[in-house]
Amino acid sequence: MSVRRLAPDALQPPSFAFTPENLAWAQMIIAKYPAGRQASAVIPLLWRAQEQHQYWVPRAAIEYIANMLGMAKIRVMEIATFYSMYNLEPVGKHFIQVCGTTPCRLNGAEKIIKVCEERIGEQRHVSADGNFAWLEVECLGSCCNAPMAQINNDYYEDLTPENFGKLLDDMAAGRPVKVGPQNSRKGSEPLGGAKTLTDASLYDGSVVGSWKARFEADEAKKAIAAAEAAKAAEAAKASAAEAAKG
Repeated sequence: MSVRRLAPDALQPPSFAFTPENLAWAQMIIAKYPAGRQASAVIPLLWRAQEQHQYWVPRAAIEYIANMLGMAKIRVMEIATFYSMYNLEPVGKHFIQVCGTTPCRLNGAEKIIKVCEERIGEQRHVSADGNFAWLEVECLGSCCNAPMAQINNDYYEDLTPENFGKLLDDMAAGRPVKVGPQNSRKGSEPLGGAKTLTDASLYDGSVVGSWKARFEADEAKKAIAAAEAAKAAEAAKASAAEAAKG
């Protein structure tokens, strides 16, 4: 496990407080837990603090949340430094986490990493314009869309050096970007479109209740067959009786 430390004092803000909207949200989260168990809210509160503070958690936020929850500051510090989902230093406006595990590597993740190195610099380095920082991470669970990266809270998939470079250009310029696959793929379907479950009747409601109709039809067929069998048995019985009389 790597050692995780807070950002240097020169980067730390003098204070932190939730905005009125985030404070109301935090109080709502705390109220979900029984009296004396409010410390259970520490994980979501740290996350909201990170979202509010340029996507990293300063010391002042840790102390603010500790006071809010009645926890020792060192306890909140332990949590913030243990979980890698909390950034403890500035990461720029857009924090890029590039998946570097096997499926992404086999599909060109090293080329995405090279773009980051050329355009941003070394890992955890904030670009000169303050827009970007990047980090290679373990599997992000989007293997069928490899290679991919998480930027802040969103996934960007099916990356190539070309579409990834354009993505960074658009983000830097403040232009809207497409979340998810950066090619023609829809979700995690195969390239070229879905190959299974393509019957439109599966989705238009026309087959709703069809199982009941089939069941009732099968039962009706069984009833008819049983009636015909009973009729045939009666006929055979009557024939046998007539034969006995003769």
